[in-house]
Amino acid sequence: AGSGWSAFGHVETEADIGLSPRGCPFALIASIEGSGQRQSACVTVLAVIWGTAVHEDSQMTALQEQFTLSNGQRMPKIGFGTWQITDASEAYGATSSALACGYRHIDTARVYGNEESVGEALRNSGISRSEVFVTSKLPAEVKDPDEALASFETTMAAISLDYLDCYLIHAPWPWHDIGRDCAAGNKAVWEVFESIYRSGRVKSIGVSNFNAADLKVILDGCSTKPMVNQIRYFIGNTQQEVVKFCRSEDIQVTAYSPLATGKILRNPDIRAVAERYGKSVAQVCIRYVIQRGVGPLPKSTHPQRIRENADVDFEITSPDMALLDKLNRIDKVDQGQQTS
Repeated sequence: AGSGWSAFGHVETEADIGLSPRGCPFALIASIEGSGQRQSACVTVLAVIWGTAVHEDSQMTALQEQFTLSNGQRMPKIGFGTWQITDASEAYGATSSALACGYRHIDTARVYGNEESVGEALRNSGISRSEVFVTSKLPAEVKDPDEALASFETTMAAISLDYLDCYLIHAPWPWHDIGRDCAAGNKAVWEVFESIYRSGRVKSIGVSNFNAADLKVILDGCSTKPMVNQIRYFIGNTQQEVVKFCRSEDIQVTAYSPLATGKILRNPDIRAVAERYGKSVAQVCIRYVIQRGVGPLPKSTHPQRIRENADVDFEITSPDMALLDKLNRIDKVDQGQQTS
């Protein structure tokens, strides 16, 4: 490597690449000089050095599986989440790692503070824009139509892409006032979403953290139904009522925090299941979500874990799925002990 690898320090050898910031060689991709074709080639070289397959015949078939949304758009089942990755270089490196591993669904939001880094990683990846499904979100506190349109324009300027594949209302109420009745505001904002959708600048629209009652407000009189509802979903917290309602309305459910922000990894019951398959607890948790027809959005800043989270090409048996179904509120308890 030459001076083109300048953004995160000069790199001379493969050993230096292995010691790059955060242990992530893909964080160097942004500074590669030359054409997009050269950048794409460098992604491949770095991925080979890192032991990662990036070719179309990759064995990570779960990354290639897709849901079909109600409007016919295809959405990869596994997405890469970027919540809580606020450092710019870390967000860039993690997104670049995910893309190099084969992820083709990237989830961000204005409130995450990393749309700029995510967009930069996408543009520098050498991957065709049409091959990546990109989601962002309107801040939860925005319930005014003019503010909603302005916020969308801010997102588009930050992420610097011609269009989004999906745009979501981040929550039915502001985060500082959870549970507030914002029905009128949500309906007004949804009309803006419908207009943006008709313009072609977003390919699908939806919501996040909406329960059945919140969704009914949007569905009452709308011209375009939500296509996605992104909720907090994991083993022990499957929100069956809202999932059932979404399915009745042909709304695809996706899952943020499929690992319960790490708490689930301590659960001995899930660990026992994982040992039977020779998989990690995280892999079992992600596979469980997929087998329940929900799209997981695992997040990590570590390349090895990013790869591991996508290596879920196995099948959990019906008895083991039933066992996992019985676990309750894992995020509320320590060391895997269940509550009623």
